Amino acid sequence: LLLMATAVAREGDPRQEAAVRALARRLLGPRAAAVSLSVEAALAAGGTDTYWLRSPPDAAVAVAVTGSSGVAAAAGLYRYLRDFCGCHLSWSGAQLRLPDPLPRLPTEIRASAPSRFRYYQNVCTQSYSYAWWDWERWEREIDWMALSGINLALAFAGQEAVWQRVYRTLGLNQSEIDAYFTGPAFLAWNRMGNLRGWAGPLPPSWHLKQLYLQYRIVERMRSLGMTTVLPAFAGHVPQGVLRVFPHINATRLGGWSHFDCTYSCTYLLDPEDTMFQVIGTLFLKELIKEFGTDHIYSADTFNEMTPLSSDPAYLSRASSAVFKSMMGADPEAVWLMQGWLFQHQPDFWQPAQVRALLRAVPLGRMIVLDLFAESKPVYLWTESFYGQPFIWCMLHNFGGNHGLFGTVEAINHGPFVARNFPNSTMVGTGLVPEGIEQNDMVYELMNELGWRQEPLDLSSWVTHYAERRYGAPNTAAAGAWQLLLRSVYNCTGVCVNHNRSPLVRRPSLHMDTELWYNATDVYEAWRLLLSASAELGSSSTFRYDLVDVTRQAAQQLVSNYYQGIRHAFQSQALPNLLTAGGLLVYDLLPELDSLLSSHSLFLLGRWLESARAMATSDQEAEQYELNARNQVTLWGPSGNILDYANKQLGGLVLDYYGVRWSLFVSVLVESLNSGVPFHQDQFNQAVFQVERGFVYNRKRYPAVPAGDTLEISRRLFLKYYP
Repeated sequence: LLLMATAVAREGDPRQEAAVRALARRLLGPRAAAVSLSVEAALAAGGTDTYWLRSPPDAAVAVAVTGSSGVAAAAGLYRYLRDFCGCHLSWSGAQLRLPDPLPRLPTEIRASAPSRFRYYQNVCTQSYSYAWWDWERWEREIDWMALSGINLALAFAGQEAVWQRVYRTLGLNQSEIDAYFTGPAFLAWNRMGNLRGWAGPLPPSWHLKQLYLQYRIVERMRSLGMTTVLPAFAGHVPQGVLRVFPHINATRLGGWSHFDCTYSCTYLLDPEDTMFQVIGTLFLKELIKEFGTDHIYSADTFNEMTPLSSDPAYLSRASSAVFKSMMGADPEAVWLMQGWLFQHQPDFWQPAQVRALLRAVPLGRMIVLDLFAESKPVYLWTESFYGQPFIWCMLHNFGGNHGLFGTVEAINHGPFVARNFPNSTMVGTGLVPEGIEQNDMVYELMNELGWRQEPLDLSSWVTHYAERRYGAPNTAAAGAWQLLLRSVYNCTGVCVNHNRSPLVRRPSLHMDTELWYNATDVYEAWRLLLSASAELGSSSTFRYDLVDVTRQAAQQLVSNYYQGIRHAFQSQALPNLLTAGGLLVYDLLPELDSLLSSHSLFLLGRWLESARAMATSDQEAEQYELNARNQVTLWGPSGNILDYANKQLGGLVLDYYGVRWSLFVSVLVESLNSGVPFHQDQFNQAVFQVERGFVYNRKRYPAVPAGDTLEISRRLFLKYYP
């Protein structure tokens, strides 16, 4: 079964060796010369990825790292840098102050991964995080992936260019294709059949740029020994297919989420219609011709969409059709499927339905991502996915929201429990956040656990984490991290990290202010981090964390002021309403915006300017910027999934959230003054104009930070520390 699930062509050692050495030079510059890196597939002896570290007698080389693949060698290099040089690498920055000379190892170290795969990426991340990336940003990500030991990842860029080619071959005209593809910020949901047309069309230059990006992505991933996962046909087709093939058997699906049929209700081909195989195989053959293949393909037919029938025979046919179309292009195909649907609609996906979908594919020719395993594992109630291999995944983040959050106990134990489950078919661990560049600590922890045979001592681990991250031991910083570990990062039970703080939600009199942790721990961590700023303030990662913890404290304070506003209004205490509302709107939110604007990674302008940078004309730049603005606010033409992808960014807090709160407070004050009751529906209509106004305001936001992070955090602390 494992052999079938890993039907992947091994690259030659010299190519992977050259790639990992180039990575080391990008990371370490001239100091890379003191590290010897080599790749020997035989090191794994037919088992899982393995690395071997030792210090040879040759004084010119401090450490020799051999890996069974480029990824294994890179993971071994990071193990040396992390555990022996006190270094750290994350989305928010690197701490690479290497000791001189580099330390030699007292004994050899040999480590093998407990499972075949360390997987990375969610289909939604393509839109929430990667939408506007250029090659420079992708190169950094692939380096981080290799150093983290990730060896299986999606490679989804450029697929629309191939689909366009296929649709034209089938006889569709360009206007039919343009009416189907969404804009770049919403392609993830177009690919899963949820949306069509919204914020589109895709200009020809988009296709060209994405194709060239994909060439480089798959080349770099494969050169490091990663297995790339390409997209496959799941059954969804544009309406134009029905014009060209009037007798085709396709059903129009219902609306997805809060979208009506203007931009949703796509067509799903009947699995037994002959065109299912024709289209699916044609697409995959064209894709393989363009990008080559590692024989693993991703397809999601029923993502958040109720199938047309719960009859196990229908579900079996649907599943069989998807896999058969893969096989038509690649006889070695393995289907990688997101297991989100099973826990998202548990009333529909009963054991009989799950079994029918999974067992229609030969055992070992499908890998299921147990997508939300840290909170809602599916393997437990499906007898380990009825024999199909699965990857235990940490979802962790929804919509790319900011907010300190983690389920550290669940991820520290969950993979080991799953591996020891009776007749377990677990073949790896995975990171599947909807959005990245948040909560670095959780991802560093999960990556380390992917190479471990047993759980970690988390208290000890987080102390060392803080020391590596900031480049020096500091009692106050270590204390802050212990508090964060036991509070925000230790959500237990069913935890959904979707930020519902009043700060980032449309104001009402019925907002959720509950926390899963003790708010005092965050305030105290804030105080401790600030007290460490004299020693650690020059560290870029420290400054990032200070912004993030101050932001979390401010988010809690917004909830407190909201409760004050609500209580004052309900008590008809106008002076108290004016005080609480005035402090929130005219001081706390502007100060928070100033704090976020002081750091490059918390700027709205960074997100918007990266969107504009993808354009080749002013018209495209306007379209891409509207895509970027809409995604983080209205998420649809009329606030269909309002604030789902909320972010706390300099510019967004002041001109979007702040203006909303200002209107809310004004309407409540007017209500008390006039005696006319507050009506949420009327407020929603008025505030929608404010929200829509932000999307179309055409204001350019700076992509360069302004102000001193330490000074602004200190000012906020002196004013607001409870």
